[in-house]
Amino acid sequence: MATKTLPTLERRRAPSAHPTESRPANGLAPLWLISFPILLLGFLTLTVPRISETPRLAESFWGAEAALLVFLGVLWWRVKHSQRMLKCEVVLNRVHYVQLTMHTCVYTYWGWYWRDVYHYVPLIAGQIAFAYALDMLVCWSRREKWILGFGPVPIILSTNLFLWFKDDWYFLQFAMIATGVLGKEFIKWKREGRLTHIFNPSALSLFVFSIALIATKNTDMTWGVEISDTLHRPPHIYLEIFLLGLVVQSLFRVTLVTLFSAVALCALNLMYTKMTGDYNFVDSNIPVSVFLGLHLLVTDPATSPRKSFGKVLFGLMYGAGVFGMYNVLALIGAPEFYDKLLCVPALNLTVRALDRLSETLVVKFRSSFSGWSWNPQKANFAWMAAWASLFVTMTATGFLAKGKDHPGGDPAYWRKACDDGQRNGCKTWVRTLNVNCQDGSRSDCLTLGTVLDEGRLVPRNAAMAGVSFGHACDLGQADGCSKLIEFARRDGTQAFLDTCNRGDGASCFILGSLSSGATGIPKDDNLAFKMFSKSCDDGWWRGCGRLGVSYLVGQGTVVDRSKAMENFEKGCRGKNGASCFEAAKLYHGGWGGLTAQTLARERLQQACELGVKSACQ
Repeated sequence: MATKTLPTLERRRAPSAHPTESRPANGLAPLWLISFPILLLGFLTLTVPRISETPRLAESFWGAEAALLVFLGVLWWRVKHSQRMLKCEVVLNRVHYVQLTMHTCVYTYWGWYWRDVYHYVPLIAGQIAFAYALDMLVCWSRREKWILGFGPVPIILSTNLFLWFKDDWYFLQFAMIATGVLGKEFIKWKREGRLTHIFNPSALSLFVFSIALIATKNTDMTWGVEISDTLHRPPHIYLEIFLLGLVVQSLFRVTLVTLFSAVALCALNLMYTKMTGDYNFVDSNIPVSVFLGLHLLVTDPATSPRKSFGKVLFGLMYGAGVFGMYNVLALIGAPEFYDKLLCVPALNLTVRALDRLSETLVVKFRSSFSGWSWNPQKANFAWMAAWASLFVTMTATGFLAKGKDHPGGDPAYWRKACDDGQRNGCKTWVRTLNVNCQDGSRSDCLTLGTVLDEGRLVPRNAAMAGVSFGHACDLGQADGCSKLIEFARRDGTQAFLDTCNRGDGASCFILGSLSSGATGIPKDDNLAFKMFSKSCDDGWWRGCGRLGVSYLVGQGTVVDRSKAMENFEKGCRGKNGASCFEAAKLYHGGWGGLTAQTLARERLQQACELGVKSACQ
């Protein structure tokens, strides 16, 4: 009969091929462990403003928790009636906690230059809780023992380095995580006499959802493009990834995969530029996201070759695959950032054949290398030295320049290519303008809006043109404001509504601003309030500040100073200087009681640091 005591967990630090059995738990007791991640998921949903104040996002979290509870109920009933004896064992696998450390370092540095990463941390925590609960449920539904360790964490962190779904579609993020967990559990083969998973779990889920997004043309449901672009912002990101990669390479001997992936990309880039005079990856020779992929995505020891020659071929195929896939995606009009995500599962299927080929060649040419006496560890250090030499050479020669430091990062370069009629010259020029606009270049925002509005050099894109004019105006470009008004009078609100409804907070904010000030379109306070609210929900933090103003003055809603302050604070947490300044003014007026003046000074300081000159005075 089932008892209600928790199982005794057996702890070991070093995993082995055949871990020892833990003492058996009694009946259903281990199922109580599942309640901890499920409760954490609910706690995050209730207490984190980023989640609780965004209805569609909260619904996704509650939906994930409900699905886990249903699964738990079914599992509990099955175990109870089958009299199974469930067990749990603690195994701290070095691969997993090293990967966790490496990923965390990347997030920390990247987030310093794109603060949305830090605001996203609670959502990552929710995914980790979901993955642990699902992993337990799936494992105990199939066998008696579940291994407690860091296994689910690298799956989440690796997945989120490449693709996030926007708030309105966040339930798909949980579906993507579930795909990786289920793929690891169900899609297996025998390798070296052991049953193991075929695919890198995060790579499998990224592949499946990338294909679906490309096929349905719904990439704007995600932050995929923004992730790929903002990874370029940290100034020494290549060096950080390289140094972190050395740790992984020294511990798990995967250097050959990374080295020969880079070799393939170097060779193909140089050949492409020599033949065409252009740059394949536009504003870099090896994009940061690709450089990250060849260190932390394709080098999973469990799903990559174990033999040296197999690793060489595996790396060469990944580098060539990414290079070729980029051009295929450009040819079909799909976002090119998917390039590094589509190759890995296919390569995972080759690892057994590559290892067999490697063994065959070793036997055939063993006599030729009989004088070599290095053990695998020494050979790996030699390859690490070769990789370090290549990295230093690429850095010193400017091969790893990116963004504005790369010739392809200058819009003028691609404007000339467009004027000269080069293939994809105009399209690449528009993309470069867009990247610079997102980085705060008001002149490039104005140029981008003009080109997209005219529709002469590239197909007209009214929605993107209007948003670009809005960005230019918002950044202080007077011509951008006049262009925005002219655009609104001519095209009305539909272009902004379409992109707003697809989760673009900037479009919502611009439409709200136009409706609020009767600029180019009729004044509509109710529409303005609705748009500012949607903008804030979609993570456009200036929209939160403007929503606070609506509550403060009663525009489109009743006056509510508490709601006003709540949204000012939300915008300030999102690093919007105007929101911090508005919060400071309320605090200075006495809001907040005894701590009001202290809070006012803090918010003024934040506003000043975020570029609000009046706050500095």
